Amino acid sequence: MLEELFNLVKGASADTVVNNPDIPNEHNDDVVAEATNTVASGLRNMVAGGGLQNIISLFNNKDQQGNSGGLLNNPIVNMMIGHLAGKLTSKYNIGGSQANNVASNLIPNVISNLISKTNDPANNGFSLEGLLNSITGGKTAEVVQEQQNAGNSGFNFQDLIGKFTGGGGQTGGGGLMDIVSKLAGGAQNQQQQNGGGGLMDLIKGFMK
Repeated sequence: MLEELFNLVKGASADTVVNNPDIPNEHNDDVVAEATNTVASGLRNMVAGGGLQNIISLFNNKDQQGNSGGLLNNPIVNMMIGHLAGKLTSKYNIGGSQANNVASNLIPNVISNLISKTNDPANNGFSLEGLLNSITGGKTAEVVQEQQNAGNSGFNFQDLIGKFTGGGGQTGGGGLMDIVSKLAGGAQNQQQQNGGGGLMDLIKGFMK
């Protein structure tokens, strides 16, 4: 899923990064990698902090699909914009206003595309289930399996989303907070395994 995200960022970066005179050409790939890292680690950190419902709400807000401007009001997106702008300034000596312009254009565009792709049933490369499973080290699939083992044989990821959006009843097995806790624990483990430069190293492996 990380490579798909990298390619999505790369595809969205043509005008914002590649054709931007404020970013030296030798830094183009590095900026794309930084943006990918910002989105992946930002979502993972949100889940690790117990904010799973915030992510599900972000990805299930149909009004925001294809509307990157509306995403500027989302605190998760704003956090990512600030993080990326800071990285561009500190690591690549890009001016503050230029860095903010790049981050404010690129991050909402990427998130908007990600929302659209994960909500498109015809797109097998992206799904909210796959994204969350990736950043929690497989805990999403584990939770679904636990629900099925508890007697909910037909339980699937959409039922899990329904628990948070009010569209589904409380099913057997673990309660809502138990699920949040398990997914948070998985994300925290991923933080420890891929902390520091680990996640960035993985992303830079796609730059070929």
